[in-house]
Amino acid sequence: MEQEQVVHYQVGPVRVHVIPSTTFKTNTIVIQMNAPLQKETVTKRSILPSVLQTGTKDYPTRQHIRSALEELYGASLSGDVAKKGEQQIISFRMDLANEKFLKDSEPLMDRGLKLLSSVFLHPKISNKQFDSKMLDEEKRTHRQKISSVYDDKMRFANKRLTEEMCEDEPFGLHVLGYEEDLEAIDGSNLYEYYQQALVEDQIDLYVMGDVKVDDLKKMIEKYFPLQSAAPEDNVSTENKFFQEKEKNEVIEEQSVQQGKLHIGYRTNVTYGDDDYFALQLFNGLFGGFSHSKLFINVREKASLAYYAASRVESHKGLLIVMSGIQSSKYDQATKIIFEQMEEMKQGKFTDADLDQTKAVYKNQVLETMDVPRGRIELEYHNQLASKAVPINEWLQKIDQVTKEEIIKVAQKIQLDTVYFLKGKEEAANE
Repeated sequence: MEQEQVVHYQVGPVRVHVIPSTTFKTNTIVIQMNAPLQKETVTKRSILPSVLQTGTKDYPTRQHIRSALEELYGASLSGDVAKKGEQQIISFRMDLANEKFLKDSEPLMDRGLKLLSSVFLHPKISNKQFDSKMLDEEKRTHRQKISSVYDDKMRFANKRLTEEMCEDEPFGLHVLGYEEDLEAIDGSNLYEYYQQALVEDQIDLYVMGDVKVDDLKKMIEKYFPLQSAAPEDNVSTENKFFQEKEKNEVIEEQSVQQGKLHIGYRTNVTYGDDDYFALQLFNGLFGGFSHSKLFINVREKASLAYYAASRVESHKGLLIVMSGIQSSKYDQATKIIFEQMEEMKQGKFTDADLDQTKAVYKNQVLETMDVPRGRIELEYHNQLASKAVPINEWLQKIDQVTKEEIIKVAQKIQLDTVYFLKGKEEAANE
């Protein structure tokens, strides 16, 4: 696949990455702010993206920001927070029409960057604090977000598994933070933390679209004049030195229709490692795709699960199995899941299985690359890893993985924690 050459340069402390592309009718801008996951800051960081979008110096309310986006031919702006390895990432994303497709070709990129800069760097404040009424509103909304995790039992089981597995590690923290910590956040200490984050976070700015690199550089220098000196590359999300521990089994009860059986393994492999692609193909064969062992054996053949799948946390080196089962089927389901893992370790899969998995995985990578958001996400993987893997080499690396390498990577995988959320009614009937 033809790959555009990514242009990287520095504007003050901001790392800028330009991905030239004439494929799309829009240009996409993404800002990523990266800092270590910490209990004392996790909740403040998680509420910041929405607070910054409530109003700026030039656009004092959400309505003013919305109108400004409308004037940019319906541009969109969103903010979010995510967890990658031991890092908590705040991101802002703007999609803008490419001015070449407009009759009067206005300088949309310049105006878009100006608006984004206003939201990101010039929030509406008075006396060095965010507006308390607005903040109370955002805290209320955030509280609902946090409690909605409890209502979504799949997410809840995932959260509980992670907390149990990584109890003494930053990864055990929930990305949205904690309800009890919201109370102490006020306009003054949140603004102070925001100022600190602008200085201490590693900030990356991505632009993908039909843009002139030199013009863009001038605009970014003009609208993002950050003076801070971020520490050089403090950004390793890796944490490979796990304490060996006994397999942990946690069983909890709630009034749920469907039991949630989530199992966590340590892979001892993270993004950038030589056997990273072998691990991804292992996951595809084991539980990542609809032709995988978990899907066929646990869900289809044994009819033990409403769903059964696995995914890899690339920057933390975890493999998470997720399944929804009848509470009475716990022993059967765990037994059959463990058997599938054992079969993978023994290499009990065919060359045809491997070829199919390579094809599906490559297709997934190509689809991700084909969307600006996905392509930027893949590029950002490389910024977070201690060792970059050029994206144009991904497909080749996938093709080169052998059956032996998958068996070898399977041998490294260690069971850590089994978490089961079972239904109270069923528990009572047992």
